[in-house]
Amino acid sequence: MAVKSLRQTLLEARAAKTSAFVPFVMAGDPDMATSADILLALQESGAAAIELGVPFSDPVADGETVQRAAERALAGGATLGSVLDMLRTARGRGLSIPVCLFSYLNPVFHMGYAPFAKAAQTAGAQGALIVDLPPEAAGDYLGAMKANGMETVFLCSPTTTPERLARIDAASSGFVYYVSREGVTGAQTSLPESLDAKLAALRAQLQSPLAVGFGISTPAHVAALSGKADAVIVGSALVKTIAEHGKTAPAAIARQVKDLRAA
Repeated sequence: MAVKSLRQTLLEARAAKTSAFVPFVMAGDPDMATSADILLALQESGAAAIELGVPFSDPVADGETVQRAAERALAGGATLGSVLDMLRTARGRGLSIPVCLFSYLNPVFHMGYAPFAKAAQTAGAQGALIVDLPPEAAGDYLGAMKANGMETVFLCSPTTTPERLARIDAASSGFVYYVSREGVTGAQTSLPESLDAKLAALRAQLQSPLAVGFGISTPAHVAALSGKADAVIVGSALVKTIAEHGKTAPAAIARQVKDLRAA
């Protein structure tokens, strides 16, 4: 099955003067079988790509909603290996949009960079974002990912210096993920007033496509950002829906994504 790259997906959205809609969900919440159903529901409701969380016991970048999802997944026995098995199953069932794994370093380092990159590529992932791996320390990881045809994604934030932004840009073969605010993930009522100007400045500086996330949770947020970044990522609002609906989450998620995309 031919799947577009993350980079191509975002660049196509830019060419169309819109933004790719990219949902984040936690693998294994509420269980692995339902997670596969959720991925397919996201595709059917119009997601351009998926950010797939790998549950970890100390998710320091995540707010309470995503932390609780990771706890539920781990309690159900989720591991990096079982996440990749679930993704492979979803690919076999017709999942055809790109997937970016969202993980902390510990499980990836434990598996080994080269085995991880090969296993992720074989399972059907296009790339990965390792939240707590800075580009300055990522030489071996970058080499392993490139050798296995995997894209890399790194984070920048409102406090990133121009010098460091250039390093992040050079290391990101998929896209650069802009954290729209200081702090952890989680829904918020309003977007930072300076966000539009910051996104415009970043697009002028970056060679890589640009995605924006953290705190984007409503159709109004998505509408306000459409076309101002190459992708808009919504996570906690969807993870909350999964927590509320459990095994019936695929249908609820499909309705929510259709509302968000309509913006």
